[in-house]
Amino acid sequence: MDSRDAVSRCPLHVSRRRFLKGMGASALALQTGLFQMASAVAGEAPKPKGQCRIMAAFTHPNVKEYWLGWPGAAYDIAGHQKLYTETMEKAAKAQGVDLQIQQDTIHDDKALAGWQQKIAAAKPDGVLFVCMSLNAGWKYLNKFLDERGEKPVPTVVFTPMGTSFTGHLQHSRKAKKAFVGATQDVGWLATAIRMLKTVWEMDRTRICVVRGNKVHDQKLDTIGTTLHWVPHEHYYEAKDAVKESDEVRAMADYYEKHAKKIVEPNKKDILDAAMNYFACRKVMAKEDCHGFTMDCLGPVGSKKITPPCLAFSHLRDEGIVGSCEADWNAAISERLTHLLFNRPGFMQDPAPNTVRNTLMAAHCTCGARLKGCDQDPEPFILRSHSESDLGVAMQVLWPVGDRITLMKFTGPSRIILGTGEILANIDTPPSGGCRTSVECTVDGVADSRDTKGFHQLLVWGNLQEQYKAYCALAGIEVVHI
Repeated sequence: MDSRDAVSRCPLHVSRRRFLKGMGASALALQTGLFQMASAVAGEAPKPKGQCRIMAAFTHPNVKEYWLGWPGAAYDIAGHQKLYTETMEKAAKAQGVDLQIQQDTIHDDKALAGWQQKIAAAKPDGVLFVCMSLNAGWKYLNKFLDERGEKPVPTVVFTPMGTSFTGHLQHSRKAKKAFVGATQDVGWLATAIRMLKTVWEMDRTRICVVRGNKVHDQKLDTIGTTLHWVPHEHYYEAKDAVKESDEVRAMADYYEKHAKKIVEPNKKDILDAAMNYFACRKVMAKEDCHGFTMDCLGPVGSKKITPPCLAFSHLRDEGIVGSCEADWNAAISERLTHLLFNRPGFMQDPAPNTVRNTLMAAHCTCGARLKGCDQDPEPFILRSHSESDLGVAMQVLWPVGDRITLMKFTGPSRIILGTGEILANIDTPPSGGCRTSVECTVDGVADSRDTKGFHQLLVWGNLQEQYKAYCALAGIEVVHI
């Protein structure tokens, strides 16, 4: 995970919103190109209530310095403990985490028992253990992992270079809801905190699912995310309440100005597409949800709504779930990807290319900020929704030659996962299918027809190991795609 992945949200969100409150929204948006970043006009999506609480501790012998053996006599015990402490505290502050660090080292059974009692009493959302000894610490680390009970607190063990060999890492592999990070990168401690916070946030996430004819909640096993089901009428009412305004025009102007090309849509289409975005935000705010997915094809087919493709694209670029077809597995996949990497996932229809043994991935909505919600967008073309030839859809041009990750939940306790490479962008026409269409390889799949799943997410970058680490921590099974 690179440095920008350690940023939990676009840093301009709050300052832009406060700025807007004090000035004319339309004038400011048009002058500064506000919509190049996440939209501050509609405000931020609701965040989970409360604060993630993490407890951290160190394990090493109760000595001032080492003699022979790893990590070596040159290893400054006090200096490294201070470094690890400062790194964790900085990351926790940046990510809004309540971090409590015990400085007294766990070096014997009595100290471990005391630590276990503290954990049982405080009931933190996660535990971060820092190993600072090659041999002396693992007895207590493994004992702690083994004795966390039937519902173990998610635990990350950080074992920096010099504190573990292959043999030391075997016992912990069977531990539930735990991940051992063995690395020379001290900065990885920020990733450890981010993963623990992500487990907490997924458990408190509410996704608005617009489908069916009644309001009800469904809390998912394992990850704990709540699906909040509402009828289509909720969206229809919200859309009717959205009128052309300075904010709507500012958003439409941004897409007109920054599109590489506009093919089918006219100005009225683009204004209406912007209104769809504000309707989605209205529903999310009213239902106190952190993401949005809708059964859109039926209402589009009956012409009750115009395709919300552009709205979903913009939501994803803000770091908010905007998912098609009420596919809640894709929606929770998007949410996880935003929380872990601050990147939008591209939910797509997989079409095997049996001539080249590759995969063609296509859909009419795709975030443009593929490399990060705080990064510049990739080039995009404004098109119509291909199946209806209505509204505004995004054709995002993916960087050819770049590595990608393919993933999707298949139920709340299982993820399919793989990697590949972007080979080409596909135009429609002459091809059929959806507007954003790419051809990619899928590593380790001998025949592209054997690729598992549907509506898998394509995510920019090789993130396979980071997803695996999170899954180990969250108790989720990983299956190769």
